[in-house]
Amino acid sequence: MFKSRKPAPGDAWEGVVEGKSRGMLDGANMYHFVEVRSADGQLTKVRVERRLWKSLAVGDRIVKEAGRDPVKA
Repeated sequence: MFKSRKPAPGDAWEGVVEGKSRGMLDGANMYHFVEVRSADGQLTKVRVERRLWKSLAVGDRIVKEAGRDPVKA
């Protein structure tokens, strides 16, 4: 089984997109991921919706507020 990497509803973070990827990890569904570097230098891979994934480019800023989905800032 694979790790979801979907942000929890209570998570809050922000950072800069370092990379993008996608894949059919379960063989049936396409999952979209971005690698985000936070201000403290930590690199995290998170799952995002396709619409957001398509709008992001390397170097874009992304913000996740508690109770909301990640958005391009």
